[in-house]
Amino acid sequence: MQQVIAGVAAATVIMSVTASPAHAVHTVHAAHAAAADPVTALKRQFVAGTGVRVTDVTTLIEFVGNTSFLKRTGSFQFGPAGMVASDVTAKLNEAAIPRIPISLASMLTSKDRTIRIGTTSYYSGGPWAPPKGKTWIKHPHGMSAGWGGWSSQLVNVAEATTLKALITRGKRTGRTYAGAISFGALEKVSPWLRNATMVKMSADTKAAVLRFRLTVGADQLPQRLVTDYPATTHGGVVPGEEGRRLSVETHYTGWGSRVNIKAPPASEVVVIKQARLG
Repeated sequence: MQQVIAGVAAATVIMSVTASPAHAVHTVHAAHAAAADPVTALKRQFVAGTGVRVTDVTTLIEFVGNTSFLKRTGSFQFGPAGMVASDVTAKLNEAAIPRIPISLASMLTSKDRTIRIGTTSYYSGGPWAPPKGKTWIKHPHGMSAGWGGWSSQLVNVAEATTLKALITRGKRTGRTYAGAISFGALEKVSPWLRNATMVKMSADTKAAVLRFRLTVGADQLPQRLVTDYPATTHGGVVPGEEGRRLSVETHYTGWGSRVNIKAPPASEVVVIKQARLG
């Protein structure tokens, strides 16, 4: 009887040892399969109090050369369901003003900052000047990133729906997805784009096509996004200049870092209720 028990015990040990590597391999493969999906990797970042840092540069592309005229830096904050706040500062390259269309330059200032919490935006700088003694203008249903936002990165891959749209349409080569999407299709899935401007997009703008190249890291999280689209989407294009395009290069760093974006002090804020135009 003791020999039988010993034999069963030995067999159990052997089965355990034999099964463990297979189980470990299965677990590793499952982990890799999950990590191979950028949308899944992004959703894992949706933890309250964490976020990502962003920087981007906007360039006007012409036959005669390229002009980089706007730089932004900032951060996005996440909650369990996705992005809940952003803090973005845009700086205009004033030396480039004579070389860019008036439609671009007219709504840009040397520097502006936008804090957005939920759907409420706080602007500092830009065309809207607060009254004396105030620093910020509060808009209950404001723009995603202030007046500079429409001339900056219009594609927000920190939104799961937007990232999915790009991954679905893009052709993958290594860790880079390249493809195109219309402004209209992007507007349907992206709250960021829907609130990028105070003016409703025209039918022509919705039909315009935006090209993209998105590179993800080994962790499948976005690292670099380059988009370009016709400058006609921003108006002010005169005959002979229809070939102008805008290109925006964005870098994402510090995924999972602590981010805590707060509203400005109430004593520094004045409230406006400007309606959406168009």
